[in-house]
Amino acid sequence: MVFENLLLVNEEGILTITINRPEKRNALNLRTMQELEAAFQLVHTDEAIRGVIITGAGDKAFVAGADISEIATLNVANAKKFSIKGQEIFRTIETCSKPVIAAVNGYALGGGCELAMACHMRIASENAQFGQPEVNLGIIPGYGGTQRLTYLVGRAKALELMLTGDMITAVEALQWGLINHLAPTIEAMMQKAREILHKIMRKAPVAVAQVIRAANAAFSFSDGYAIEAEAFSICCQTEDFKEGTAAFLQKRPANFVGK
Repeated sequence: MVFENLLLVNEEGILTITINRPEKRNALNLRTMQELEAAFQLVHTDEAIRGVIITGAGDKAFVAGADISEIATLNVANAKKFSIKGQEIFRTIETCSKPVIAAVNGYALGGGCELAMACHMRIASENAQFGQPEVNLGIIPGYGGTQRLTYLVGRAKALELMLTGDMITAVEALQWGLINHLAPTIEAMMQKAREILHKIMRKAPVAVAQVIRAANAAFSFSDGYAIEAEAFSICCQTEDFKEGTAAFLQKRPANFVGK
């Protein structure tokens, strides 16, 4: 695949994947999701790649969410498939046999927060903010967010974040256990990510892969993911979904009516 929205750089065995749509705050449109899937097919097959960093272009956003102009077109016929496909792509990242670190600069919202959580570890710069604000659009997280956020920070905090649509700072994310490390600058964030990966790369590759496999086995949420996709599809049938996405695109407050 020719990558239009991703920049891939392999340096000393570490592949840095930069989501490169800064004019859209690196929003995940369908093309970008397809490119992420292709990039991780490369990671799985290329022995020269020993670890991965995912980050966003610029200093405004890691990924500010999914592309709402595409989300707004979903209906009962395609919403469930849309959710399941996103879950599958992020599951490919989660189950990668090589360590994957999200280096989060700026906004990690909606699909961006879900992408970060699919990575094995998360490092944030001080300007990072995290959130799952999908309720503001009349929908729910659909790429695994209801599952991963719950087991990363606990049910109560996950529900608070998803039900209010609020954002939390990088400091709060560290306190909640959502991120591993907090760095003062973007440069320090990238340096920390490389430092961790270089340390892991000195270990036995088979053992590293099996640690990841065993850790993932501790959480089996296949039923939860199916329920999430079904719930996402139900939301996409509502008038509130149409109102929420229209309000976002028109830059006005939403007026939800409960149907």
